[in-house]
Amino acid sequence: MPQGFQLIIVAVLALIVGAAMGYFLQRPRVEAVQQAARKEAERLREEARAQAKEILLKAKDEAQREREQAEKEIRRMRAELQQEEDRLIRRRNDLDQRVERLEQREQALNKRQSALDRKANELEKLEAARIAELERIAQLSRDEAKQILLEAVEKEARQDMANVIRQVEEETKAQADAIARKIITMAIQRVASDQVAEVAVSVVPLPNDEMKGRIIGRNGRNIRAFEQVAGVDIIVDDTPEAVTLSSFDPVRREIARRAMTRLVMDGRIHPARIEKSVEDARQEVEQIIREEGERAVYETGVTGLHPEIIKLLGRLKFRTSYGQNQLQHAIEVAHIAGIIAAELGADVQVAKAGALLHDIGKAVDHEVEGTHALIGAEICRRYGVNPKVVNCIASHHHEVEQESLEAIIVEAADAISGARPGARRESIETYLKRVKALEEIAHSFPGVSQAYALQAGREVRIVVVPEQVDDLAAIQLAKNVAKKIEESMEYPGQIKVTVLRETRAVDYAK
Repeated sequence: MPQGFQLIIVAVLALIVGAAMGYFLQRPRVEAVQQAARKEAERLREEARAQAKEILLKAKDEAQREREQAEKEIRRMRAELQQEEDRLIRRRNDLDQRVERLEQREQALNKRQSALDRKANELEKLEAARIAELERIAQLSRDEAKQILLEAVEKEARQDMANVIRQVEEETKAQADAIARKIITMAIQRVASDQVAEVAVSVVPLPNDEMKGRIIGRNGRNIRAFEQVAGVDIIVDDTPEAVTLSSFDPVRREIARRAMTRLVMDGRIHPARIEKSVEDARQEVEQIIREEGERAVYETGVTGLHPEIIKLLGRLKFRTSYGQNQLQHAIEVAHIAGIIAAELGADVQVAKAGALLHDIGKAVDHEVEGTHALIGAEICRRYGVNPKVVNCIASHHHEVEQESLEAIIVEAADAISGARPGARRESIETYLKRVKALEEIAHSFPGVSQAYALQAGREVRIVVVPEQVDDLAAIQLAKNVAKKIEESMEYPGQIKVTVLRETRAVDYAK
């Protein structure tokens, strides 16, 4: 056997002997550790058993209490159910008795109904026999006789009604026309006004076309600065030696016009100069507004108005409607309303104040939602104006109910001022559209054969087919056409609706 192999065997044997000796030497210590572990496990087991017994006892006690409470609740619910059952039994007995009584009443009603049915059948037979006898005597059926009678009564009633209505309207118109002509003529004679000559100017003349380049500035610097500061749009087009200013606010447009005119005259146009010119023009226009408002109040004799109301009144200096200056219109309406109120015995001061302020809402109607009448009434109410004056303002276009004679006077004075010759002007295109719309509205009603717009669109004359439209229907047609015009068109003053109905008999001598 080789010597190296022997050495390996000897080493293995030595290792085995060492392991055996280590095991026998460590065994007592291992057994001691195991014994201690077993004792600790036994102790923990005893503690767990004790805790489990305690928990079990507590659970039993809790279950006992829950069981007792559940039994109490069950007994209470059984008692309530028993009471409910007793109550239902009593109600069922009551219902049974009521049903029995109803059945008895139903039997009695059935007997009575049977008797009534027999009598009704007998009456129907008698009625049928009577009608048959009448139809035999008159040689007409019941429906034919009814139709003839209704037609005769309706025709006679319509004729009488039309005659009465026509007579009352003629008498009323004759009396009202005489009084109205006298009052209106006196008012117009005492209030002399110029024709329309002032409109909102938005075109600024230039000395030469070179000035347009200065206004625009390098890369558009000047025109952007002006539009931003003044709040308007500058339109530089092919119009020779002129630029156009555009803005919804007439006061802002007037400020821009004055500032632009001043810049053009000076010739020095740059952003700093633009701001200075616009600010100067704004102060100038505000001064004009205050002065114009005070002048209007002084001319009309209306006192006690809040300074803000007077300022808004002055803004109407730069507001126009159909070419009519609104401040001059307000002053004119105030004078006319004062004269009419004095003639009719109404409150002159209320009528004047309502007339002067009736269109004050137009000073801010481009800034506030709503109609100018309601806007103006709300502003005046906020500043403590007399409630009767506020009603005059709010109701002059019938958006609210008129509550006084002064409100009616303000409406009439407004119509007089807007409808007088030369008060307002409109383009030929607008005029033709209005005339065409009037004729189309008239033709939209049945029975109309011809319709003509007269008096520059202030009257529409309608010719009807006499076989289709009688006298009463003609009166109603005039009212319906006037109502539709009011609802669908906007126009200054008032429009007269005249309906003509005539019957022609033609024959020939041969």
